[in-house]
Order: sequence, then structure tokens, then C-alpha cells
Amino acid sequence: MTDQKQSIAFRHVLYLLLSLVMVAAPHVEYLPWWIIALTAALFTWRLHLGHSRLAVPNRWFVVLIALGSVIGVFLTYRTIFGREAGVALLVIMLGLKLLESRTLRDAMLLTFLGFFLVITNFLYEQTIPTALYMIACTWVITATMLSLHYGHTEPPFRAQLRTAGLMLAQSVPLMLAIFLLFPRVPGPLWGMPQDAFTGVSGLSDSMAPGSLSSLILSDAVAFRVKFESTIPRRNNLYWRGPVMWDFDGRTWRVPRFVYSSGKVEFSGSPVNYEVTLEPHSKRWLFALDLPAKVPPRAFISTDNQIYSLRPVTVRMRYDMTSLLNPVFGKSESPITLRQALQLPEGFNPRTREFARTLRAKHADDGAIVDEVLSMFRNEKFYYTLTPPLLGEHAVDEFLFSTRNGFCEHYSSAFTVLMRAAGIPARIVTGYQGGEINDFGSYLIVRQSDAHAWTEVWLKDKGWVRVDPTSAVSPARVSSGISAAIPRGESLPSMIGGDGEWLRQLRLSWDFMANTWNQWVLGYTPERQRWLLEGFGMDNATWQKMAAVLFCLAGAITAIFTALALRKLKDGIRDPVKIAYNKFCDKLRRKGFPRDPAEGPLHYASRLEKLRPDLTSAAAAITRLYVALRYGAETSAAALEELKQRVRQFSA
Repeated sequence: MTDQKQSIAFRHVLYLLLSLVMVAAPHVEYLPWWIIALTAALFTWRLHLGHSRLAVPNRWFVVLIALGSVIGVFLTYRTIFGREAGVALLVIMLGLKLLESRTLRDAMLLTFLGFFLVITNFLYEQTIPTALYMIACTWVITATMLSLHYGHTEPPFRAQLRTAGLMLAQSVPLMLAIFLLFPRVPGPLWGMPQDAFTGVSGLSDSMAPGSLSSLILSDAVAFRVKFESTIPRRNNLYWRGPVMWDFDGRTWRVPRFVYSSGKVEFSGSPVNYEVTLEPHSKRWLFALDLPAKVPPRAFISTDNQIYSLRPVTVRMRYDMTSLLNPVFGKSESPITLRQALQLPEGFNPRTREFARTLRAKHADDGAIVDEVLSMFRNEKFYYTLTPPLLGEHAVDEFLFSTRNGFCEHYSSAFTVLMRAAGIPARIVTGYQGGEINDFGSYLIVRQSDAHAWTEVWLKDKGWVRVDPTSAVSPARVSSGISAAIPRGESLPSMIGGDGEWLRQLRLSWDFMANTWNQWVLGYTPERQRWLLEGFGMDNATWQKMAAVLFCLAGAITAIFTALALRKLKDGIRDPVKIAYNKFCDKLRRKGFPRDPAEGPLHYASRLEKLRPDLTSAAAAITRLYVALRYGAETSAAALEELKQRVRQFSA
């Protein structure tokens, strides 16, 4: 063990820089440019001081930089709390602490802060690559910590890496025991700051022209679905989300108050499945249209939209049952039907006139629906991600001028036409389709599968789903977004696909990521209970799990202790240790015994003060012993030299 007040050697500065740069590098994506530049300048400055053997700056100067940094963070984020501001401050303080570090004690503190910074990376991502990279960072930080415990003579850094790797490998059994048996709590162990979810994408509670077509460019996973039996046909894969009733002439919104939509009448066999929903910071859950079950800690609205009691800010898994061919809302209340007929005055006069023409032509509501779908199907309407911008009368311009649009254009125009013709209608947003992953036999629904369709109310039929987009582009429903987009319009590679081998590669990776999500990130109390029941631990209370955990941890500790003692015993027969013990024994007989807890370097330093005449010989023997015992020196010549010097040594 070295003196903690000893100055930091330049090699230790290099090791610390390597550790801190590795662990701070992932934050570059989220930090503003001035913090990146400031931290890089602090790191470079400390590197220059160490290389040139110059004194570190005055502490008051460092304090001034710290105060200025706090002010800068506050001006940038309007707070010094939360994930973004907190991480920014931590990165800056790491640079400042490195700049002012003088002693090994300061260096040890920096390694502890480095471990803490490892944790902050999981506030942004908890993926497999992030976990692997953080393990590498922990490995290097641990090796740096080990190097700080040596004096001026120490093994090469690669030897420290081997030792650190061995230490981390030895911790794996205990880590697994704690992970599997430590009593789980619902949700995360700590609350996430609100700004942790500001960048989460997903469906909104409003829809305007262009809102879904921008979301379609994201290949992020919205949720994954595991069916108990056969996956339904693609044209039945409508995933119900926010239901929109209110229209201001351009934008549709979910109302504050939802009216009764009647009673669901079962039709056909139910479909059972499990949904693993990615966090989207909203309250709605998704289910195959139409949901016939309510998950725990959730409720179903009167328009059959499922809401969580709290915003979905962590990955959520729930079991669901749906009906593929439901009949519902036949006895809808007059209040609800009037709500589904409302249109703002002064908007889209040509659409209103066209609707009056349709009503005069057809008395039957179903005939009006069929004629509008026929118009979309047979006239020159086009499905595109890049439609032209629309003005004040957006529906008029779309129906009678541009005729280029995405699903929100068609569902909005169709719903306005229906309401203008006296047919109750509303918009349902959600997702349509999904990609089957054969590796795990589950369905991947991405943000690119976002879709909008219409529900119309027909007498004696209730609410009926009508997808006007399918009339314009049947491939959108039957084959997915990549088959429906015209040539020349680009999609992310995850959506468009660049070849079968690439598709298989990303599906296999998604299978591994899903397994990670299910068994690591999603290791809930329910999963833990199911796993323990498989090992015969029925009704596993936290007391039982704690008892088993302590017993298992004790057994693991005892095994590694026995191995360490055996290695220590073997070390007594080590020729290097035997030679050094002879050296110490010669000095003991002359009245200079080595203390039981005294290291070889400290012992040599004490001898230098007590017997200056022995300094040269003792230093040579100590240097050889440390290199052979703790370093990378393994040659027989070095061992023979050590033995010879011990034989020749005389106190």
C-alpha cells in the first residue's frame, strides 16, 4: 500500500485520463458544445502539466471556473437539477477535479467518481451495447485503481488489466445471485427526472397534416407482441391507440371527456397475446382492435381506448385479449352521436357542399361510405410521405387540388366528409401491421407502422372501422409501409430493408435485445416469482429470498476465500517468496525485523533510514522481488539473480 499523500505520477495521470475519457465519451451526444470544449480543455491542460512536471493551478482559480460552469449550466438548462443538467455538472467537475489533483488520494477519489459516471450512462440507454461498453469502462477504472496502490515500481498496465479482469470475473457469481434473489420492487428503484423522457417519440394526443408522416421515418420500436397461438393476418393487425373526436378545421384532438360508446358484443374467437411496450411518456396502452380485457393498473375508456393509471416512463409488459371481428356501439347514446357529428363553422366549404350532394344522392349511410372509398380508389389520389403543404381549408385543398397525402390526410378528409353528410365518425390513431421475427416468433411494431383510420357509426351495425388509406394504397395494409411508398422516397434501413442477409441480422439482434429486455431490464417481481417456482420455491416471500441470498452469498464467499488461502499457501512454496523470506530473516537476526503488514517497498524505505550502508543491496533485492512477485517479470535469469543477491547479502 502506498502513501495516499504521495504525488501522482505521470503514468497515473494517463491512466486516469483514459478511464475518464472512456466513461464520459457517450455523453458527448447529449452535452452542448461548450461543455465538451471546456472538459476537453481541462483534460488537455492536466495532461500538459503532468508531462511538463508543472504545478497544478491555484485552488481559487479552479473554484472560479467551477462557479462559471454552474452559471453556464443554469443558463443552458434553466436548472441545475435533473438528468441533463446533473450529468453536465458531473462531467465538468470531473475535469476540474482531475486538473487540481495532486496526490494519490485525489486520484482515488477520481476513480470513485468515474464509477458513479458509469451509472449515469444508463439514464440514457440500457441496451446491450451500452452494458458491454460500461463493463469495459469499469474494467479500465478498476485497473487504474489497482495501479494507484503501487509505488514507483509497478507492473505494466496490461498486468493491471489482467488482475482487474480476474477480480470482475470473480464477482460475477455473487452478482448473479444478488440479481436473481434480491427481492424485486415494482418499477425502478429511484424516480427518473422528468427531462429523461423529453426525447421519447410516439403518438400524440393530436393529429394534423404531417404529424404521422414525420413519425413514420423513425425505425424505433413501439412495442413487441408475443401471441399464444397463430399470429393474425396482417389486415387484422390494427393496434388501437388514441381516439380523436374534436376537430378545429385543421387539427384533430383527443377530447377531455369521452362519451359512452356502448357495450361490446363478442363476435368470433378471442386472441390472447402479451405486449411489451416501450416507454413513450404518455398514458395510453395499445391493444389489437378491439380490446376485450383491461391490464392491471389500467382502465378502458368509453371509446375503447386503454389508459394506464400513470404515464408509461419505463418498459411495460401486460397480457391482453382482443376481438378481431367485434360488433359494438349499436345502442350508442344520442349525446355521443351528436359529438361525432360536430364540425367547426367557416372551414372547408367545398367539402361540405360535396357531402350535401352525396346525401341527396344516397339515403343509405353505407352507400355514401362506399362511394367515397370508390372515389379514393378510382380517381387520381396518391399515397406519399412528402405531400404539399395545405392552407386554411386543408380538407378542401386535399380533396379537390393536391390529392397527395399520407394516412392522416385520408382519414381526416374521410371523417370530415362523413360528418358533413350526417354520418357520425371519429378518428382512431395507432399502428397497423408489424414485422414477424422468426427467431423468437413474435411481432415487432415500430414507430414507422403508425397509422390513422376512421370509425363510422352505422345503424344496426354500430361502430365500423373504415380505412380510407387502404382504398388508395392496398399495399399499405397488406404488405406494410415499405411496399406502399413510391419509388424515390427514402425510408430508414430498418424499414425499407437492404437485403435478406441484413434483415436476418437485425432480426437476430432484435431477438437478443428483446431477451435482454424481458429477463434483465424486465425482471419484475412476477418474473422472479415464476423463476423461483421453477426451482421449487413456492410462495417465495422476501424473508425466504433474503435467507437464501445470504446463504448463497456466504457459500460463494467461502469458496473464493478457500481458493485465496490455497493460493497464499502455495505462495509460501514459491521460490521467489522463499528467497525474499531468507533476505528478511537475515535482517531480523540483526535487529531489523519486517512488520507483519509492512510492504516490501516501505520496508526498503525504512532500512534506508536505519542502515544507509545497506541501501544499494536492499533496493536491488526489493526491486527484483517486486518485479517477479507482482510484475510481469517471469524469467529464470531474474529469479537466479534474486537468489544470488540474497545469498551474498550480509547485514
